[in-house]
Amino acid sequence: MTTLAPALPLLTIGPHAVRPPVVLAPMAGITNAPFRTLCREFSGGKGLFVSEMITTRALVERNEKTMQLIHFDASETPRSIQLYGVDPVTVGKAVRMIVDEDLADHIDLNFGCPVPKVTRKGGGSALPYKRPLLRAILREAVAHAGDLPVTIKMRKGIDDDHTTYLDAGRIAVEEGITAVALHGRTTAQHYGGTADWDAIARLKEHVPEIPVLGNGDIWCADDALRMMRETGCDGVVVGRGCLGRPWLFADLVSAFEGTGTRQAPTLREVADVMVRHATLLGEWIGDESRGVIDFRKHVAWYLKGFAVGSEMRRKLAVTSSLEELDGQLRELDLSQPWPEGADGPRGRTSGNNRVALPDGWLKDPYDCAGVGAEAELDTSGG
Repeated sequence: MTTLAPALPLLTIGPHAVRPPVVLAPMAGITNAPFRTLCREFSGGKGLFVSEMITTRALVERNEKTMQLIHFDASETPRSIQLYGVDPVTVGKAVRMIVDEDLADHIDLNFGCPVPKVTRKGGGSALPYKRPLLRAILREAVAHAGDLPVTIKMRKGIDDDHTTYLDAGRIAVEEGITAVALHGRTTAQHYGGTADWDAIARLKEHVPEIPVLGNGDIWCADDALRMMRETGCDGVVVGRGCLGRPWLFADLVSAFEGTGTRQAPTLREVADVMVRHATLLGEWIGDESRGVIDFRKHVAWYLKGFAVGSEMRRKLAVTSSLEELDGQLRELDLSQPWPEGADGPRGRTSGNNRVALPDGWLKDPYDCAGVGAEAELDTSGG
């Protein structure tokens, strides 16, 4: 079993020490307070757990859904919030609001989202192509952040002919960004193909002044160790690998601390976590039924690899109460061991998609005239 020496370099995000150097990736509709709670419990409170994407316009306008999404459990520390925005002024206002109202301890800026509704407005992973706009947003964010560290998460670029990550990394350093995270895929790849870990290594060489975190294809703890060893990155960001598997963070802590122990829960143990996850969602939303309905998207991820018939999977996908969910799970053969191969890829795997961009976006990386406040989304999350 691959291990790293216990004397692992400490990852620091501003004043915050992150040991082991593991970060939960922001995922829309997934990394809300209940899911972060589960991941944090399995990790023993070690690591950094980032909120789902919060739109700066919606935050400034105090959109009701957004104000719920920025809620952190009292046990969460540091409180880490991810912002999405395309207008420097609005981003600055959102950052100042977070500082003035003590809403978070760390701000991450989203430049990695490949979803068409985001990129067609020039946001997410499309935005770094416009270098002056990226610089303006980072400058406004840092100027209003006070003592709060500001980090960014990005992709390699729009496609293989329009890479942006090296320029974006240098701009980040020059504008006072504390750390950068790179998903080793382009926007065009979405979540398909294989993540380019060599790009993470190149970025680390290009911006040695600040921590570089690697993201992409971390499906098990040994993948995280291998990424750090092969790329020289300062930490890892884990996304789809923990879908339906929040105990992956227990594995990551064990791996980085050198104990070598790994989680292999039986279906009974998985079922218990599923019910707890749904319960937490209901408590967070304030409505049991809505919590169970929101949980439905997680069912297939939790049950990946287990012998569960199609009819039962269909039933579980339409549950609307905790009693119903628990009762249906108890009808399964809960003695099943953790399935072989269930540690592999999960979540979205689509790739090679046409990238949705504003008209003429690729004509000139320095012409930002077509981007304004109207490109801001008015809602947050998934």
